[in-house]
Amino acid sequence: MTAVDETTSDPTTTTPANTARAHSHGGGIVPDASRAERPTSFDVADFTVPTGREEEWKFSPLREFAPLFEVGEGSAAAAVEVDAPAQVEHRTGTREEVGAGTAFVPGDRAAAAGWATTDVAHLLRVPAEAELDAPVLVTVRGQAGRTTAGHLVLEAGHHAKALVVLSHLGSGAHRGNVEVRVGDGADVTVVTLQEWDADAVHVGQHDVRVGRDAHVRHIAVSLGGKAVRLSTNISYAGPGGNAQALGVYFADAGQHLEHRQFVDHEATSCTSYVEYKGALQGEGAHAVWIGDVLIRAAAEGTETYELNRNLVLTDGARADSVPNLEIETGEIVGAGHASATGRFDDEQLFYLQARGIPAEEARRLVVRGFFAGIVDRIGIPEISQRLMTTIETELAATPLAAASAEEN
Repeated sequence: MTAVDETTSDPTTTTPANTARAHSHGGGIVPDASRAERPTSFDVADFTVPTGREEEWKFSPLREFAPLFEVGEGSAAAAVEVDAPAQVEHRTGTREEVGAGTAFVPGDRAAAAGWATTDVAHLLRVPAEAELDAPVLVTVRGQAGRTTAGHLVLEAGHHAKALVVLSHLGSGAHRGNVEVRVGDGADVTVVTLQEWDADAVHVGQHDVRVGRDAHVRHIAVSLGGKAVRLSTNISYAGPGGNAQALGVYFADAGQHLEHRQFVDHEATSCTSYVEYKGALQGEGAHAVWIGDVLIRAAAEGTETYELNRNLVLTDGARADSVPNLEIETGEIVGAGHASATGRFDDEQLFYLQARGIPAEEARRLVVRGFFAGIVDRIGIPEISQRLMTTIETELAATPLAAASAEEN
């Protein structure tokens, strides 16, 4: 068995059983450093204020995120609206009253500060064996000039089937923690939409616990906000679990969009698939994708793959992409990762233009096709179309599109 890395020409053989090694591209190799060793804690004091020298913060705009690292007066509860089918239980209360923290532990200072400042948490529970005939819609609204915090618990009973859409709108600075607990044999899709106003700042941590033989899809779409950092952590409560982490992002001038995944394979015969696609345009546009997969010694029969693609539309934009694969056992089905960043495919553009399609329209079609494979998997045509319209509107504003219009 080999762990194939498409960013290089040679396959990389797995490390010996019980010998952890971090293998990455774009960020360098860190010998003997395991992703599992990073601290987690509910206590803010256990995390120092980031300086930018830390591995996990070196790509982040700390000046923008600074308000989210502190616990003090001025923090408010985020406004949360829920529209759910009748079968779904919606309850609010303290963290203890809704059972928060069962499958969630803060992994950085912002998440710990969010936990400490959340006065009202929300629980959404889908009963066992229920198959929802409509999606659960949750809207979180930030407040201009305020720092808000929230904790949402999504719980699906065994063999339940549900689609949950979490939308982020408004302004201000927001610390958003989400805890997803999926029962055995359940089938759950969680979609998180970051459609903030242009001045909003958001740091979020989503912890997903996958039950035995359960299927989970986590789809992140980040289009708005001045600076957004979303960390998605996936773990398995039993064998046979299947998890997909999918994402789409479009960064404009001066915008920072950062996505981090950590898939922790500690159970046998589980699978994971990570695919994130992003486009960037404008001076100072910055996208960051960090994909960490850990296959522990006990996780025999694991199959995993992670993929990141970035499309750079103009000069002045930057994409950082770092896939990491750490393997502690050779008894797996397969493991691999791939990452690529580039400009438009000239052959695709030539093919379309040769058939009479103007350059601007050809570029729009290429970008639409680039994103559609993930956006269409959201499962709600109205939302998918709305997001594609937003992407096309942003694309039309790029100097590249304007230049192509002048050429024709």
